[in-house]
Amino acid sequence: MLFDLRRKKDVLHLLTILVIISLPALVSYNSMTQLEVIQTKGTLRVATRNTPSAYYIDKGEPAGFEYELAKAFADDLNVAMELIIPDTIDGLFQSIIKRDAHIVAAGINISENRKENFEFSTAYDESISTVIYRLKQGIPAPETVEDLIGKHILVLANSIQAEQLNTLKNNYQDLAWSETSELTNTDILDKIFTEEADYAIVDSTVYDSQSSFYPGLRDAFTIGDTQPIAWVVTPNQDGSIKRAVNKFLSKPRTLALIKKLKAKYLTKRNPLNYFDTVTFKQDMETYLPTLEQYFYMAEQETDIDWMLLASIAYQESHWKADAVSPTGVKGIMMLTHGAAKEVGVIDRTDPIQSILGGAQYLLNVKDKIPERISEPDHTWFALAGYNIGFGHLEDARILTQRANKDSDKWEDVKEFLPLLSKEKYFSTVKYGYARGQEPVKYVKNIKKYIELLEWEKQIQQIRQARDASIRAEEKEKMEPATIIELKIIPATL
Repeated sequence: MLFDLRRKKDVLHLLTILVIISLPALVSYNSMTQLEVIQTKGTLRVATRNTPSAYYIDKGEPAGFEYELAKAFADDLNVAMELIIPDTIDGLFQSIIKRDAHIVAAGINISENRKENFEFSTAYDESISTVIYRLKQGIPAPETVEDLIGKHILVLANSIQAEQLNTLKNNYQDLAWSETSELTNTDILDKIFTEEADYAIVDSTVYDSQSSFYPGLRDAFTIGDTQPIAWVVTPNQDGSIKRAVNKFLSKPRTLALIKKLKAKYLTKRNPLNYFDTVTFKQDMETYLPTLEQYFYMAEQETDIDWMLLASIAYQESHWKADAVSPTGVKGIMMLTHGAAKEVGVIDRTDPIQSILGGAQYLLNVKDKIPERISEPDHTWFALAGYNIGFGHLEDARILTQRANKDSDKWEDVKEFLPLLSKEKYFSTVKYGYARGQEPVKYVKNIKKYIELLEWEKQIQQIRQARDASIRAEEKEKMEPATIIELKIIPATL
C-alpha cells in the first residue's frame, strides 16, 4: 500500500515536471498568429473545383488559373499546397465552415448574402451573370426576363446565378429554373449546345473563355450587376490569413501573374467554325476511341506528342483507315508508297502500321530541318516541307531573308510561301512555281485540331475525375471532398 502511494506521488511529480517543461512551448504556440501556425506546419489547404478555369490535370501535371494563382501564394508563404476538391459549390463553402480549408480559390463571386456569412479577400477579377441561348433560324433571342418564363433554364446550385433568380422571382412569380449540383458550367453549356435545355445563366468570364468551343451559342442579356471575384478565407480572430492573402494579391508581380494567367486560361479560342467543330466532336466519339492507344504507342516510340500525331491524322484522313486520295496515298496517315517503304509499312490501311509508320516518317522529315530552329517552329517547318517539298520551303525562306525577316520563324516564313505562286517571286528562286498557300493552310488546320483536341480531352478528363469521385463517395460513403497529395487531419486553424 505504501509502495503504491509512493509510486503515485512519483508519477504525479513527473507529470508536473513535464507540464512545466512544455508550458513555454505551449504558450509560444498559442501566441502564434493563424498565419504563423500555417507556416509552422508547412501546409496551406486550398479548396477549389475541377473545372477548365480553376484546376485540372494537363498531361499529368496540375494546371488551371486558380491552381497556379494559389500555388504562387503558397510559394510566397514558403509552404506546400494541399488541394481539396469538392464536387459542388456548396462543398467549397462547407470546407471553410468545417475548417478543412484555409482558402477557397475557385472563381467565387462576392454577393451581399455571401458577405454576411463568409470572409473574402480583395477582388482580383469581376464578372456578370449572362443568359446564354442556342442560335436558331427563325427563333428570336431572349431580350428580357419575361422571355425566360416557361423555358427550361439551367444554373449551378448554390451559385450567384441561383441567388439572383431567387431575387427576380419576387417580381416574376412564374419564373422557374433547374439548379444542378452534378454538372459544371461547361456541362451546362453542352446542354444548351445539344438543345437539351433552352437557356443557361453563367458567369460572363466562364462564357467568354469557353464560348468559341460552342459555336452557335450566344449571350443574350445580363442579369444583375457586375460582381467582384475573390477568394474565400477562413475567419480567424487575428485576421492574419486575410491580410496575407490581400498583401499577396496587391503585389505588382501577382498582378502581372494574374494578367498572364488570364491570357493563358481565360482567353482560349476555338479556331474552327460551327460545322467543323460539330464534325470534329462527332469524329472524336466515332473514330478516336479505337485509335487513341496507337497514338500513345507512337508517342512512346518517337517522343512526338500524341495530340500532334492525332491532329495530323485528322487533317490527312479524318481518322478513317480506308481513306484514299486521288493520287494514291492512303490510310489514316495518308502515306505515299515511297513514305511507307521508307518506314517499313507494308499495309497502309492497317491503323497500327499507318500511325506508327507516320510518326517515324515525321521524325525523318524533322531531321531535314536545321537543328538551330526551335520548337514549335521546327515542327511547323517540317509539316510545311512535307506538304510542299523542302526545296520550295527553302525558296520561301530565301524570300523571307530578302525582306529582312526571320527565316527561322514560321510566323514570318508563312507570309512568303503564298508568293511562290506569283511569277514575280517564283522566277527569282531555285525551285520555281509552287502552290504556296497550301502548306500554310495545312499547318494552320493542324494547329486548329490540336487546340480543339486539347480542349475536348481536358473536359473529358475533368468529367471522368468527377464521375470517379462520385462513385468513390457512393461506395465508401465518404465526405464529398477528394483530398489531393496529403490526407487532411481536421485541426483548429
